[in-house]
Amino acid sequence: MQTIEIEHSGPVATVWLNRPDMRNAFNETSIAEITQAFRDLGAQAGVRVIVLAARGPAFCAGADLNWMKKMAGYTHEENLADAAQLADMLRTIYACPKPVVAKVQGDCYAGGMGLVAACDIAVAADSAGFCLSEVKLGLIPATISPYVIKAMGESAARRYFITAERFTAQEAQRIGFVHALAGAADLDAVTSDIVKAIANNSPNAVKEAKRLVQDVAGRPLTLELIADTAGRIADIRSSEEGKEGVRSFLEKRKPDWLQQP
Repeated sequence: MQTIEIEHSGPVATVWLNRPDMRNAFNETSIAEITQAFRDLGAQAGVRVIVLAARGPAFCAGADLNWMKKMAGYTHEENLADAAQLADMLRTIYACPKPVVAKVQGDCYAGGMGLVAACDIAVAADSAGFCLSEVKLGLIPATISPYVIKAMGESAARRYFITAERFTAQEAQRIGFVHALAGAADLDAVTSDIVKAIANNSPNAVKEAKRLVQDVAGRPLTLELIADTAGRIADIRSSEEGKEGVRSFLEKRKPDWLQQP
């Protein structure tokens, strides 16, 4: 891998953006590598949680300037193919069967906000700054918009999509874009606590709970939805982990997924 690193620690895999000299801005290589990393980790049975983090002072500055220069000469068809690769990366993170936690240690701009929004949980340093800067360049945050709007809500998106204002980590938390803040010295510990909380739970239930939120959010309350959710709880109750979870609770012991090998 040229632009990212992958570390494993027990059931936790960390994907590090590793272009600190470029403020972890992404180009076609990093997009391909991030996409492949999440596909691979999502399929690994031993991985229960994925952390998306970054080396250096910035989390991600969005698109690499050299890549943007090259894009300026693209045809419409080339731009479409290029945008499709970025969209595929974001969709791969969002749809990854493993929960993904973003650890944002520094500034997060433009496409970097798309990376964070595609994750399930975001923890940020209280000194981090955020900006949807695309309109300053005559562009729009199109491919990241489905994820960013889900994360911050339509009202906040209406403002920040068109003003390109820089906003603080405190504001990001207020509008729901990030879930937790920490001082720089405590960021690892706060992120670790969230990761441990996830890893203590049934891997299958966590996977299905993630899918449940994605599938149910925004749907109207119909008989079809009610039947869908009833079917999901019936399926999970009759699963091996569902049965083991109830048994272990009644027998006052740790479930199998927490037993040491």
